[in-house]
Amino acid sequence: MANLLKLVKSCLPIADASSWYCACLLLGLILIGGSVRENYYDEEAAEAGNGQLRACDEIYVVGEGETLHTISDKCGDPFIVERNPHIHDPDDVFPGLVIKITPNPYPSTHTHYT
Repeated sequence: MANLLKLVKSCLPIADASSWYCACLLLGLILIGGSVRENYYDEEAAEAGNGQLRACDEIYVVGEGETLHTISDKCGDPFIVERNPHIHDPDDVFPGLVIKITPNPYPSTHTHYT
């Protein structure tokens, strides 16, 4: 019994150090994973020419000079017309028009309105 107690006491520092190592490794992987994901979206947005993340509110108000093409690029929603039945003509978009935005979870596969 005394030998078993000695063995357990001698293993505690190793187990403690191992758990700290695993916790630090897991935290590092979580931080690196988030950083990689953010960089991916930054690169996709930069390729689209707007230099910002594709994040828009679900309800979007069209601003001056915006088109469905620019809004699609900015927000990552390739199906704006399909999701907004009140838009009868994709070329008839004006400031103040309220539209519903549903961002595409796969930004590299979105199409453009022309």
